[in-house]
Amino acid sequence: MKKLLFIVNPRAGKSKSHAPLFEAVHIFSDAEYLVRVRYTAGRGDATAFASQEAEEYDAVVCSGGDGTLNETLTGLMALEERPPIGYLPAGSTNDFAASLKIPSSPVLAARQIVASQGRDLDIGRFQDRYFVYVASFGAFTRSSYAAPQNVKNALGHFAYILEGMKDLDTLRPYKAKVTADGEVFDGSFLFGAICNSTSIGGLMKLSPEHVILDDGKFELLLVPSPKTPMELQNLIMAFLSQQYDQGGLIFRHVSHVRVEAEDEELSWSLDGEFDPGAPVVEIQNLQKALKLLL
Repeated sequence: MKKLLFIVNPRAGKSKSHAPLFEAVHIFSDAEYLVRVRYTAGRGDATAFASQEAEEYDAVVCSGGDGTLNETLTGLMALEERPPIGYLPAGSTNDFAASLKIPSSPVLAARQIVASQGRDLDIGRFQDRYFVYVASFGAFTRSSYAAPQNVKNALGHFAYILEGMKDLDTLRPYKAKVTADGEVFDGSFLFGAICNSTSIGGLMKLSPEHVILDDGKFELLLVPSPKTPMELQNLIMAFLSQQYDQGGLIFRHVSHVRVEAEDEELSWSLDGEFDPGAPVVEIQNLQKALKLLL
């Protein structure tokens, strides 16, 4: 019989009922998986479960938000032989699930997992950490990790908007030199993102035509600090129309990014989780590093 490790974050999301998760386990069992359920109790548990136990299993499934997914894949990346991973989105934003059209219903998502043959997925390496869909700095980055979990659960996307509004008073440019596949952008930026997703924070949307999850490329978006009211207006119009290669925005498909902070160390958000950053940050696309069940 095949074996499946099911990692569950019981605190994620609005619903406190575990009934859908029991139904998901039933679906896994019907697909001839022997299921072991592991509940996380704190930060780092999902990583520990995946890194210490996953090699013994034919598949790993995690239930939680993007942070739980990030922890689980981080644990898998420590292994030489990595089982495929499935995802039951149960968080308050679930950007990655939205990008892949993974059902919000655990039952429907579980059915997709057991029917899947697996799909290759690029993973980002950020120094000695990993991310599955975005590494970002600058404006509104803090809102992805600063809102309390209970507020995220209750308010969802609105919690991120509220937290982001707190950043408006401190909105400022960050001087940095960004080298992307040899192309250099040296200046002041309000925001930067290296992503592999069509949705970031539920606020920024990329066309699915721009995002291929296993092509060895990330989508790089840099928002330069506007110097004139006209530049600011052009930036706003580009965002509203989702034309990220216009209005002064910098948009590229790249596999390697080096960010050198000129003023101070930049803090980052990796899949919504805080990272303090460093004076120099190296970000590398690890093509087809994992197989995703969807």
